[in-house]
Amino acid sequence: MPGLSPCLSYWHRTSRGFKHLNANAEATVPTSSPFVIIGSGISGALTAFSLIEAGVNGADIIILEAREAVSGASGRNAGHVRPDAFRGFQGYASLHGTEQAVKIIRDEKLVFERVDEFVKKHNVQCDFSPTTTFDVCLTPEFAAYEADSFEAFKNAGGDVSHVKFYQGEEAQKRTRVPDAVAAYEWPAGSSNPAKLAHWLLNSAITQGARLWTHCPATEVNKGPNGQWEVQTPRGSILAGKVIHCTNAHAAALLPQLSTFVTPNKAQAHSVVPNQAFSGDGVLQSTMSLRYSMHHFYSLIQRQGDGTIILGVSRANPEVSAGTKAQIVSFDDSSFNPEIVEDAMKRFKVMFPDSDTKLRHGEGLDHAWTGIIAMTPDSVPLIGPIDELPGQYICAGFNGHGMARIFTCAPGLVKLITGGTWSDTGLPECFQYSADRLGKASQRVKKESVW
Repeated sequence: MPGLSPCLSYWHRTSRGFKHLNANAEATVPTSSPFVIIGSGISGALTAFSLIEAGVNGADIIILEAREAVSGASGRNAGHVRPDAFRGFQGYASLHGTEQAVKIIRDEKLVFERVDEFVKKHNVQCDFSPTTTFDVCLTPEFAAYEADSFEAFKNAGGDVSHVKFYQGEEAQKRTRVPDAVAAYEWPAGSSNPAKLAHWLLNSAITQGARLWTHCPATEVNKGPNGQWEVQTPRGSILAGKVIHCTNAHAAALLPQLSTFVTPNKAQAHSVVPNQAFSGDGVLQSTMSLRYSMHHFYSLIQRQGDGTIILGVSRANPEVSAGTKAQIVSFDDSSFNPEIVEDAMKRFKVMFPDSDTKLRHGEGLDHAWTGIIAMTPDSVPLIGPIDELPGQYICAGFNGHGMARIFTCAPGLVKLITGGTWSDTGLPECFQYSADRLGKASQRVKKESVW
């Protein structure tokens, strides 16, 4: 279960005025509801929103949240709305085959377009900034890997027409990173993810949905007449359908996922820039700055206040073994100072213009952690839980929730309301099945032998 005293992210600190932040924090839960959604992050909130759009009465939806609204990974990410343009293709192909790998990359591109369209259509005030993003290759080895991935995706029929390539001095000039060996650029964006989730929740609540915060679901057991009994510290709810939007915490209520969905602790930092990155020096594009596949730093610079959000890779060779051992963790109560030290040191190396004597108020502002849900086959779990009729899942986003949820949650709602998998438009490898869990488990066991 989520810890009771999570730290606040930059996004949480800038959205404390959300009126439903502690909704029904002490109230007894209703005795029954046709739909119970567990989790109030972007996947849970968008699922509620999409159910109402599909014709479900808002009053038939209850959302349960273990802590304050949007206290989990959705409110703790690094602010990216960033599709993978090609980099992950080879890894996905090795796990799921070429056809599925192409579909995975295509779906991420579609998600960015959906978020852009949604925010504009509904005038969502979430600081969404459509721009471009760079994959910055900081070593010749990673530049070669990226080139191989690009060609492999292109040769498989993947669309790379929106991707621009730069190398050497041109890459350095465009990214402002003197050590850039090469760089790829494509459309992406950034947002305040907490404000986006808050808007979705408020919209659902305005249309009748009810939110219970500080009210974790502790068990889901069989009830009468094919219903499910969702137990909480403040009473139990008989539910017709239960939807798990709990991401890294999914196994707490679904023990069959205990070796499939695992927690992974990530850290991010807000930085007040110096003069070089203020005013007309603000970075216009977001970035992933990569030394290798697993050693990287993510960066956005907010266009409003100029704050830089610097994320750190989950497997960093420059931090101690003790810190790495803490990566598999559900603890989001505090940050790791060793990772802060590495992030700030590396920021000055990647952007030497930031390495000046800082005025009071410039430099590191805040650090926080969030818990990412990893799966052994690198894709989420979406769909009905066949062995538990009436239960559904939308979880396991592998740190790519903002590049997946805006197709996954609406796709799940199509299944809940009677549609087929083909109606969702999602890659088939996203679909939940007991067979998928079993195959992944066997693969993990085989790999552990080696």
